[in-house]
Amino acid sequence: MAVIADTYQDDQERSRIMGVIMGGMAAGVLVGYPLGGVLYDFVSQSAPLLIVAGFLFVDAVLLLVVLRPRFEPDRLLVGTSIRKLIRDPYILLAAGAISISTFSIAILEPCLPIWLMESMSPPKWQLGTVFIPDSLGYFVGTNFFGVLGFKVGRWIAAIVSLITVGICALTIPLSTHILQLVVPHFGLGLGIGVIDASLMPLLANVVDVRYSGLYGSVYAIAEMAVCLAYSIGPLLGGYFVKVMGFSWVMQCTGILNLLYCPLCYFLREIPRRKEENMAIHLNGPEYNAKEPPKAEGWNGYFSISNEE
Repeated sequence: MAVIADTYQDDQERSRIMGVIMGGMAAGVLVGYPLGGVLYDFVSQSAPLLIVAGFLFVDAVLLLVVLRPRFEPDRLLVGTSIRKLIRDPYILLAAGAISISTFSIAILEPCLPIWLMESMSPPKWQLGTVFIPDSLGYFVGTNFFGVLGFKVGRWIAAIVSLITVGICALTIPLSTHILQLVVPHFGLGLGIGVIDASLMPLLANVVDVRYSGLYGSVYAIAEMAVCLAYSIGPLLGGYFVKVMGFSWVMQCTGILNLLYCPLCYFLREIPRRKEENMAIHLNGPEYNAKEPPKAEGWNGYFSISNEE
């Protein structure tokens, strides 16, 4: 995400490209759930893991060949620290929306198969296919709603998406047949996809407007929010499902998404910070601290952005 944000500086183009990238994530999940379930049931429990390991190795080789990463010891990038970014209210609000929406699917993944086996007793291979609508909805949301969120307002897209996720989470426990899960699961994935496609570019825009234009730290915060949901979700979800029941847990999750909606209103406009924000790019021995070169855009040595 940081590479994409740095490569595509136009906000609308950045939204489109990030949607494509997250669509690739959705495609992997779309294939992974049913493939894992089928291979586990008909081949062996190690087969899906071996296939994933093989793809990871091929992908790592392709990244080395295509991106050609190299170490540049003479180049110095001075950006905003992650400790400062994590205290920004707009970054916290966006990361919170990403985490709350992801929390819904994080609870479903470990708890839904158990609930299905207890209430509907489906074949084992269907336990993986039940998540296909989520992945398909996420694929549609990330690929086709990134630019739309930019046009109508990302905060509006986030509010509508959280409402969608909340309603779908409330309706999932009402299902009495596995086919009845298709619509709420598709809506759940669609809502999460639209939130990611809207707020991931927004995080880069917050850095552009309020801080130095280096994006690694802000996307580390976004991934921390996702990881927090995937760590707390199964942990608390499994405990509360045992204590309260699956229906109550999903209803509480849906209400939590609905309660977070009004906070996204504050993302409608990102104000600039009062102090001057600078991103300095230095290139070792050619930089003279006593007589620095003039800052006129990107000149290969340093640039100053977001001056007020």
